[in-house]
Amino acid sequence: MIHQYKLNGYNIVLDTCSGSVHSVDEVAYDVISLYENTDREETVKTILEKYKDRTDENGRPYVTEAEVLECLDDIDELKKEGKLFTPDEFAPLAGELKKRSGDVIKALCLHVAHTCNLNCEYCFAAQGKYHGERAVMSPEVGKKAIDFLIEHSGKRHNLEVDFFGGEPLMNLEVCKQIVEYARMREKECGKNFRFTLTTNGMLIDDDVIDFCNREMSNVVLSLDGRKEVHDRTRVDYAGNGSYDRIVPKFKKLVEARNGKGYYMRGTFTHLNTDFTKDILAMADLGFTELSMEPVVSRPGDELALTKEDLPVLFEQYELLAKEMLKREAEGRGFTFYHYMIDLTEGPCVYKRISGCGSGTEYMAVTPWGDLYPCHQFVGEEDYKLGNLDDGITNTEKQDEFRYCNAYARPECNDCWARLYCSGGCAANAFHATSSVKGIYEYGCEIFKKRMECAIMIQVAHAEHPDIYKTAKASFDGNSGKNDIKSCEEEGCDACRG
Repeated sequence: MIHQYKLNGYNIVLDTCSGSVHSVDEVAYDVISLYENTDREETVKTILEKYKDRTDENGRPYVTEAEVLECLDDIDELKKEGKLFTPDEFAPLAGELKKRSGDVIKALCLHVAHTCNLNCEYCFAAQGKYHGERAVMSPEVGKKAIDFLIEHSGKRHNLEVDFFGGEPLMNLEVCKQIVEYARMREKECGKNFRFTLTTNGMLIDDDVIDFCNREMSNVVLSLDGRKEVHDRTRVDYAGNGSYDRIVPKFKKLVEARNGKGYYMRGTFTHLNTDFTKDILAMADLGFTELSMEPVVSRPGDELALTKEDLPVLFEQYELLAKEMLKREAEGRGFTFYHYMIDLTEGPCVYKRISGCGSGTEYMAVTPWGDLYPCHQFVGEEDYKLGNLDDGITNTEKQDEFRYCNAYARPECNDCWARLYCSGGCAANAFHATSSVKGIYEYGCEIFKKRMECAIMIQVAHAEHPDIYKTAKASFDGNSGKNDIKSCEEEGCDACRG
């Protein structure tokens, strides 16, 4: 399967199964579109007819029969090399690869605080309570979670623990005790813990900054962009906006981390579909690691994105990609999470097919020690998988997540982006369709547009390495990291740790 599109002056052809990306002229673009369903003679006739009234700068025909035939020969060769019209050899492995991971768990999301000091209007976690009671995790439960992860991590060396809420800094001392315990256990067990923390910033102080710099591999900071946008939804319980209180703290933390090991995480809604302005507002504050997620709300909610918003959002993503290239050329570039894509070294075949691993390799732990497939399922009692004492007891529900992969849903069969989204987010599918086996169509459309923009940025890098100094000179996407045998023999952090 191939996907063709035009963006920012580039004619882009993506070969889905090899990952190869080709930037071609308009004639080659048209020839490729005809290649599978039109014979050579008819292709030549069609192309010559289309360009018959065009000439080059010297008055000669824009394209000749010989050039069309040469283009067809080039396509034949690329097909032989596995870089165009590559057959799908991954489908039979979709279920098998996930089975190979067995019952190994590599990451836990610790809900150390089911409470929050903000009252954000769009919060999926019901202001941190997850539709239940306010609670904080005890040191005993936290340490038990570390033991559980070690016990179920198999031969993996690198393990990840995310401190989440609510607002995890409302239970900072327990976070510290959990980290201290994990550092002790990792020496005994030959493991390496990587910690992350997500915070709204209200409680950041010098002590927090010191703790994060010492122990956190990454810190996620919640900021929605422009002050008026942020303060409309991210308010305290008195209704006051939080922007002026948190931005100085975020700046201080980021500066102390030398601008690394963090990212800003925003949310856009129906009320700010011009979200590129919010991303650029964060960049103008000096933040360079940025993310902006579409809100997921009930239909009819004032903040919910609508079908009519989609064309606007598509324009915004394209505008963002072009602005990122412009700023990069000017020496003031920034990273946008959803445009981070490596076309030369991955992602590996396991991740391309299997997805995030929620419910199998990754789970969320409540303050009471209950286990859920991920943070977005906490509070959905049917999806409680078990607890830290008894382990996984709801194996029937866990099996639903073992089934989740790029080939699990019939709607994905003809989608060119399936090996980039790996079947999509199970939580979004559940909240949209009441089934993890469904698809969140709105999210699919947004994802595909983001991928088009991300690939276009990489094409620009490859074609203009003199302008984009940090760019790799070339790529074809057909690296060993996308090869089954190579993936198994070399191993990687995603697969084997």
